[in-house]
Amino acid sequence: MVGLKGEKWLVFSAWPYVNAIPHLGNLIGSILSADIAARFLRMKGAEVVFASGSDQHGTPIEVEAIKRGVDPKKMADEMHEVVRELFDKWNISFDIYTKTDNPVHIEFVREFYRKVYENGYVFSDVVQVLYCPNDKIYLPDRFVEGTCPYCGYPRARGDQCDNCGRLLDPLQLIEPRCVFCGSKPEVRETVHWFFDLPKLSEKIREYVEKNPNLPENARNMSLQMVKEGLRPRSLTRDNKWGIPAPFPGAEGKTIYVWMEAVLGYISAVKEYFERRGEPEKWKEFWLDPSTKSVYFIGKDNIPFHVIIFPALLMASGEGYVLPWTVASTEYLLFEGEKFSKSRGIGIWIDEALELLPVDYWRFALVWMRPEVRDSSFTWKGLQEAVNSQLNDAIGNLAHRTLTLVKRRFDYVIPQPGGLRKRDESVLSEAWSKVDEAEKSMMEFRFKKALSSILEIAYEGNAYINEMRPWEEPLADAAKTLFTACSLVKTLAVTLAPIIPESAQKMWEMLGYSGSVEEAGWDEAKRPVTPGLRIREPVPLFRKISDEELKALQAKLAEIRARKAQQASG
Repeated sequence: MVGLKGEKWLVFSAWPYVNAIPHLGNLIGSILSADIAARFLRMKGAEVVFASGSDQHGTPIEVEAIKRGVDPKKMADEMHEVVRELFDKWNISFDIYTKTDNPVHIEFVREFYRKVYENGYVFSDVVQVLYCPNDKIYLPDRFVEGTCPYCGYPRARGDQCDNCGRLLDPLQLIEPRCVFCGSKPEVRETVHWFFDLPKLSEKIREYVEKNPNLPENARNMSLQMVKEGLRPRSLTRDNKWGIPAPFPGAEGKTIYVWMEAVLGYISAVKEYFERRGEPEKWKEFWLDPSTKSVYFIGKDNIPFHVIIFPALLMASGEGYVLPWTVASTEYLLFEGEKFSKSRGIGIWIDEALELLPVDYWRFALVWMRPEVRDSSFTWKGLQEAVNSQLNDAIGNLAHRTLTLVKRRFDYVIPQPGGLRKRDESVLSEAWSKVDEAEKSMMEFRFKKALSSILEIAYEGNAYINEMRPWEEPLADAAKTLFTACSLVKTLAVTLAPIIPESAQKMWEMLGYSGSVEEAGWDEAKRPVTPGLRIREPVPLFRKISDEELKALQAKLAEIRARKAQQASG
């Protein structure tokens, strides 16, 4: 087992754009995966800062706010609070969950881009853009809609077609129209500022080639993009809801939301230590070349995190540590289809919590995590994960073991008085599975880690069936139940990053006090403490019957109807 004591880790998840509540696919793709990593790394003794925040600026929120007649800041802050509270309920262990519309981030972004400009990586150019003469405003991104030039979808937005998924420029739209008044815009010329990404092509190629920690798909995709030739990236927009651009002559322009939110990875750590009264300590993480930073993102976000973000860090000249790795999943589908709010396909993270306890969802999402190929969330798959794995394997081993300790040893974990070969082989096999799980955790392959952990539960149940401690002589039953309790302890420790509430209950039922996560990962390979007085055994989980499964789907429809009524009212 590798110790990580003294290592500094920055764990980041993609910042959710708060014009909508995340769905289950968003959650397992970044935030829940990052939480599991952060919890595991803390248990291994690393010094971890786990940070994220709400991405609040840009045209989608501004459009919605203008249509509703409300201040975009008020709308974005309200949604930030909703999302932040939901992440609390999902037991996401952020050290800081902040937002982009806050003074620390705004000042950091402006100062950062001043340096990038002074270092010669920003230039201005005259470009053609759409302008609405009726509303007297420029129409960037989602301020304009029209027909997609690729698939003919009539309501494509200026930045992307929701139908075919192609990224667009407003000028590509056929028959464009202003989203506010519906009138036809005209083409005008204006000045915008650009990040000179091609200047850093060679440095980026070198970084990608020499970073052995990057996943193969991320490396190959990024090197192909460098080979094809990197293009300058737009830095400014003509909308008001954003951070004012700091470049000379750029009055009235804001920093493009994509190029601004990504700097939250730095500003959030800065804000975290400022809140703790250690305003300079963020530099010990961000300016230390030995710091390891990992970014949990969707696979469509790989180029941004492996090319553009590292290039910005280089261009600042500040010596910021470059990404150690990115961890991306494939896509989670819902019953074989893409999640779609408009078509009601999927489950959103607020709805899920009204249906089942949070650890059922956390477990099922890791069980279905799309690590090597797209996978599909299904209701039957949820039932299988909860019934066969969570309840029958894990819950059953814990409950039957502790119930037998209560019945045969009056609540006290027995002294084994020396173990038999069979007992030792069971523990040895379990601890080799802990090593397998640890290796997978370090590779951020959480589904694979969970499979190794479940093997311990399967083996434990088979062992109890074989030894029959309910009828063994007391001296033999002591050995069997000591061994079985040790397996329950191993499960409590190794499951703590995945299902923290249930793992803590398991830990306490064994008679331990304090936090299982603070006890540390290495406790998974230490036998249980004999003489501990266990707590009253209660079942940790329950099965979902076929009838309940139907009732959950009906309840989801009721939740949707209620939300639709609230939205229209």
